[in-house]
Amino acid sequence: MTKLSDFQAEALTGGELDLAATDGKVVLVVNTATECGFATQFPGLEQLWKELGPQGLVVLGFPSNQFGGQEPGESEQIAEVCERNFGVSFPLAAKIEVNGSGTHPIYRWLKNEKKGMIGGAIKWNFTKFLIGRDGTVLERYASAKKPEDIRGDIERALAEPGATAA
Repeated sequence: MTKLSDFQAEALTGGELDLAATDGKVVLVVNTATECGFATQFPGLEQLWKELGPQGLVVLGFPSNQFGGQEPGESEQIAEVCERNFGVSFPLAAKIEVNGSGTHPIYRWLKNEKKGMIGGAIKWNFTKFLIGRDGTVLERYASAKKPEDIRGDIERALAEPGATAA
């Protein structure tokens, strides 16, 4: 079975994201954009990360500029805006593509595991995927679904036997 730790991704700040550290954890993967109207979800994602991280939740942001050019900045700018404007401390990957021929392998896998309203394609920024401790993609949430609205699903996934704390 394929799982998140089978992939590689570059960290926004350089180097590799430690995806091996997601084994046994519940992971929320989100394609982000700092200039998107849904960027107001960053604080909610950060709150989940801070409050549920000790129980085994990992939030991973994957910036993408594929929807309305809403993530035009370079890595340093994205990191600065995320930290300064939204207080983000959860891990962010380097900017990727989530649709088309240049789709990052993680997103190819996620979209194959959980199709959305328009098939496999990502419709917009802040589409979220919840991955269980066993590596199974449990759910896919549309952009408009706020982080606080999926907290119950995350808590249920964290309560599964064998989940490891951070």
